[in-house]
Amino acid sequence: MKSSQIRTKFLQYFESKGHTIVASSPLVPGNDPTLLFTNSGMVQFKDVFLGQDRRAYSRATTSQRCVRAGGKHNDLENVGYTARHHTFFEMLGNFSFGDYFKRDAIQFAWELLTEVYGLDPALMWTTVYKDDDEAYELWTRMIGIAPERCIRIDDKPGGGSDNFWQMADTGPCGPCTEIFYDHGPAVAGGPPGAPDADGDRYIEIWNLVFMQYNRDESGKLHPLPRPSVDTGMGLERIAAVLQGVHSNYEIDLFQDLIQAAARETGSRDLADNSLKVIADHIRACSFLITDGVIPGNEGRGYVLRRIVRRAIRHGYKLGQTQPFFHRLVDDLARVMGEAYPELVRAKERVAQILLQEEQRFAETLDHGMKILEGALTREDKMLDGEMVFQLYDTFGFPVDLTADIARERGVRVDYAGFEAAMERQRERARAASRFSMSGGVSYSGRVTEFHGYDTLTLESSVVALYREGTQCEEIAAGDAAIVVLDRTPFYAESGGQVGDRGELAGVNGTFLVEDTQKIQADVFGHKGQLQTGRMKVGDKVMCAVDAQARARAAWNHSATHLMHAALRKVLGAHVQQKGSLVDPDRTRFDFAHNEPMTAEQITQVEDLVNREIRRNAYVSARVMKYDDAVKAGAMALFGEKYGDEVRVIGMGDFSAELCGGTHVKRTGDIGFFKIVSETGIAAGVRRIEAVTADGATAWVRQQEKRVADAAATLKTSPQEVNAKIQQMIETVRNLEKELARLKSKMTASQGEELAAQATEVKGAKVLAARLDSADAKGLRETVDKLKTKLASAVIVLGASDGDKVTLIAGVTPDLTGKVKAGDIVGHVAQQVGGKGGGRPDMAQGGGTQPDKLLSALDSVRRWVEERL
Repeated sequence: MKSSQIRTKFLQYFESKGHTIVASSPLVPGNDPTLLFTNSGMVQFKDVFLGQDRRAYSRATTSQRCVRAGGKHNDLENVGYTARHHTFFEMLGNFSFGDYFKRDAIQFAWELLTEVYGLDPALMWTTVYKDDDEAYELWTRMIGIAPERCIRIDDKPGGGSDNFWQMADTGPCGPCTEIFYDHGPAVAGGPPGAPDADGDRYIEIWNLVFMQYNRDESGKLHPLPRPSVDTGMGLERIAAVLQGVHSNYEIDLFQDLIQAAARETGSRDLADNSLKVIADHIRACSFLITDGVIPGNEGRGYVLRRIVRRAIRHGYKLGQTQPFFHRLVDDLARVMGEAYPELVRAKERVAQILLQEEQRFAETLDHGMKILEGALTREDKMLDGEMVFQLYDTFGFPVDLTADIARERGVRVDYAGFEAAMERQRERARAASRFSMSGGVSYSGRVTEFHGYDTLTLESSVVALYREGTQCEEIAAGDAAIVVLDRTPFYAESGGQVGDRGELAGVNGTFLVEDTQKIQADVFGHKGQLQTGRMKVGDKVMCAVDAQARARAAWNHSATHLMHAALRKVLGAHVQQKGSLVDPDRTRFDFAHNEPMTAEQITQVEDLVNREIRRNAYVSARVMKYDDAVKAGAMALFGEKYGDEVRVIGMGDFSAELCGGTHVKRTGDIGFFKIVSETGIAAGVRRIEAVTADGATAWVRQQEKRVADAAATLKTSPQEVNAKIQQMIETVRNLEKELARLKSKMTASQGEELAAQATEVKGAKVLAARLDSADAKGLRETVDKLKTKLASAVIVLGASDGDKVTLIAGVTPDLTGKVKAGDIVGHVAQQVGGKGGGRPDMAQGGGTQPDKLLSALDSVRRWVEERL
């Protein structure tokens, strides 16, 4: 079951039970100054629980976007390294405001899990607060949970309980009951409340909070006006259960993002923790920016900056030193845009802000890393607080990012020194923040007359000059500047078509125009650099647009109009332009359509466009009243603003659109049209990229060369490439099966040899060995065979693969009273930077320091000897 279906089924189920579906509130709480971010589903209902607000409904259900990355609820350092920690997650919840209470809440939860989602009741456990007899009775008598699977949870030493919930130090709170899912004995860990409850076998999937109290600042509990219910079930956790995977990072939502992160970083190891970090962080960063948070140095903005820069640093670890993070916003919009359309609407702005943050950090990341590397070599293994502050202040390293890197090297951080340096800087930083820089240009002179439809060259006069955003009277050779003319043939970027480039030649200097943009609606800015001499306001210049670039842009723009019309004929009249980019090299066209185009549909569109090209129809440009144009059938484009008079571009009887761009004279000028890609960029929005004329010809030749090169490599003809590949795939499959068989056989053979290496300790055999050729399954099978062969033994086998260590421990039944497999695997795992646990007779662990594996295994004999 896909995550989107799980979300929908949850909301629909509770809607059928009289609940109102309420949209997710923003990540920035609007009603609670004590919270940095919305961290649970109940935040938007806090005032309702307190009796300070009333809603038109008494039952609600939501899928709430949440962030936990600052303040009390801070999961940042664990994200990417555990199966279930995230900065951003979705909380499915149902709420009762003085309506139903414990009985119905428990009944609803059980019915949804077992009847709608189809979970096995025998695999679920529950917990209740130690004094909540009502909830215990409901679970054991009404639902029928076996008493041994409904566990009372006591207060922890020093106060507090996992089963007494509170949103913050003050506010609504009450006892809760939690539902756990048992992943089975193959996974280490005990049931809730047990000493080894921190294992991964029993996973909490749903928390039902019975809101009965409001805790004041003194800690005193006051009864709420109306006892209520607040439940929360992490979408990612329940998706992992329903999709049959153990880690949240294996569910469909994350797999798409992990693959995108791998694509952008060039990583091939999809299990790399850094990819998980990046996949998690793009969700938090994108939704925070969507909800109005901007990277900064204080408060929410600083938390966002920390997350962004942590993601960039993990990309750096993977070898990606160029901006990449912002490119994942489109992937995220594809994955989550249907559920949260506000992300789709904001994605371009989100990507732009992330790119800017990447660029800021990239300028100093490499240099800062070199300085940090040097500082980490100190013999006292302590990173000076002043150095940490320098990295923060000069190079933009958040202190927790520096601490992350230091921990990886076994170096401690002087936090006190950092705080002292930070305090000295705070006032200066605040003062500096009062200044701002603007890249905008203020212009109040005459408008620019555009003559580019009729000519590419003309004489003009310079009416304004700008250098670094400031108006000036003169520029010199080498200056980057913006030139404003009284009239121009240069087309300014608009309607998806990029601005013209070319040259302004004056008597005293030559200015290279790299781009043309609109400063105001009717004022064109020619951006570029003065190549020679000088140029001043009032100079006469000869304008010359790059004719080849203009022609290529015209080919692509006219082809876009033909493609738009063809798409409506092939897919239907619902197709509507959502955006476009037309430049000399290609055209990119975004349009409304709810599913990928088939290969046949793409071919049909290409055929229609190329047919119109061969017809060589005349391209007309007419200016008319907007209402008249629309009545005549001309298409007005989504998101565009039009005046009373519009320009209509007609191409024979095939296409008519409102457009201010530049076009060919006849459709035959386009030459040839080819679609090179068709992808989805958001829910209900597809994107086509296409090339024309010699660009299309070059693309076809490139594809032919690729096929020919592949044929040569495969030693076959181009016509037989596909058959040859299918043959090779089948061969690889057979070889992989054979390899697995041989590996298993080899591991079994090694097990026979290992038995002879066992040493005797107080009448029992002890064996600790390294088998790097084996995986966890192979190690477990070998341990089972050795237990049978050695009869009375303690066995620990380890293997390493890259920076990952796998450990399996086995103890024969006669020895488990004194030596437990879970204890010994934990002892060894701790020495290799990890942890482990399991049953007394079989347990599994792991770590991240393979260089310490042999010494850890050497410690097994003494550890066993002390306990026998």
